Amino acid sequence: DADEQDQESLLKTFLATTQHFFGSFTDLFAPVTDPRQPALITYPLAALLFAGLWLFVCRLGARRQIGQLFRGNGPSATKFEALFGVATCPHGDTLNAAFSRLNPAELQAVVTGLTETLIRRKVLYATRLLDHYYLVAIDGTGVLVFTERHCAHCLTRTHNGVTTYYHPILEAKLVTTTGFALSVMTEFIENPEETPTKQDCELKAFYRLAERLKQRFPRLPICLLLDGLYAGGPTFTRCEQYGWQFLITLQDGDLPSVHQDFEALTQLAPENRLHFTPSSYPPVAQDFRWMNDLDYVDTERHAHTLAVLECRETQLVDGQLQTTRFQWVTSFKVTAQKVIPLANQGGRLRWKIENEGFNVQKTGGYALEHAYTQNPTAAKVFYLLLQIGHLLSQLIEHGSLFQHAFPKGVGSAKNLALRLLEAWRNLRRTPAEILALATGHFQIRFDSS
Repeated sequence: DADEQDQESLLKTFLATTQHFFGSFTDLFAPVTDPRQPALITYPLAALLFAGLWLFVCRLGARRQIGQLFRGNGPSATKFEALFGVATCPHGDTLNAAFSRLNPAELQAVVTGLTETLIRRKVLYATRLLDHYYLVAIDGTGVLVFTERHCAHCLTRTHNGVTTYYHPILEAKLVTTTGFALSVMTEFIENPEETPTKQDCELKAFYRLAERLKQRFPRLPICLLLDGLYAGGPTFTRCEQYGWQFLITLQDGDLPSVHQDFEALTQLAPENRLHFTPSSYPPVAQDFRWMNDLDYVDTERHAHTLAVLECRETQLVDGQLQTTRFQWVTSFKVTAQKVIPLANQGGRLRWKIENEGFNVQKTGGYALEHAYTQNPTAAKVFYLLLQIGHLLSQLIEHGSLFQHAFPKGVGSAKNLALRLLEAWRNLRRTPAEILALATGHFQIRFDSS
């Protein structure tokens, strides 16, 4: 019937998309070493990691839902048999026990490798800034919060005599104008011991993450999108050393000398102004100002040459015109030809790491802030599986296979996850028929408009 055809089309979209870009799930998780004794293994490691991944693709929100929805379900068991040669889905506690023994760095290599594959296959080629730079937004967010110490690596915060123990992370996501927010690399912000002399923090994590990012992608043309926390000499120096460009949000209190020079010099350079009326963009008008070759000397006495770009955006809100000011400090040399893409297709995309990234993962069904485990190592593994699940879900939602099968869509990304869950639990096919869904000759394209 029609429902069954829709379920088959949706499951085919998921399996075929994954196979097309990354191979089988066994191939996908091949970099992760299995620490278990072979004689005691019931489920291959790829089956355990897939069960954790499927938890996030279907947006179940809790580890116990694996047992409630996948175990004891005939169609689900058939699919696990087809993909991994096992009789049924593993229990959530089995996942937790195995994940607590894994090396999170190996799963991090899987996450990074997925995004690297998309870059190498030029899936994101048309979304580059100025047809050259990949946009990498870096920002931190909270993940786990406890009222009691969770592990020796917890950060602590005391307010009104109450101590909170928490685990934030720093994320580097590749963002695009077409709506992608793909995890590239994660830096876990944590103390090295229970009573450190100084706590770890977002800036320290950024320096570690930047070094790892350069080592992993030594020749990739990168433009960093950062908030005002990073507007300072150490960031500028690293970007200069690594050959990266940057667009950093500049608030009123950031870099006072740069602010002063910008305001004074733009009065003497009327040619560095541009009025723009977008034809297919919500603002009524945009007014740009910019100034290049601004000198800045940081606290370490290192000299930097910067540019500042400002956009005053006027919109019609509740029948009244309202103007909002955006300002960035950048390493780009701004010109009248570059100012619009630098602002609209560059600096303004920093919010995507918060909206399409953190906000979706926290409130869109992935339950990023839920404690899927009490084990600190397993918690990192679950977090990284969440990033893989979010990446695959974005590829499905934006890909031509899904859009051709469902030209009217399914209403929302949450509905897509719900219907994938229904297909997994209800679609009855033999193991051979399940495997056949991922095969065939086809192309997967993404809207680059």
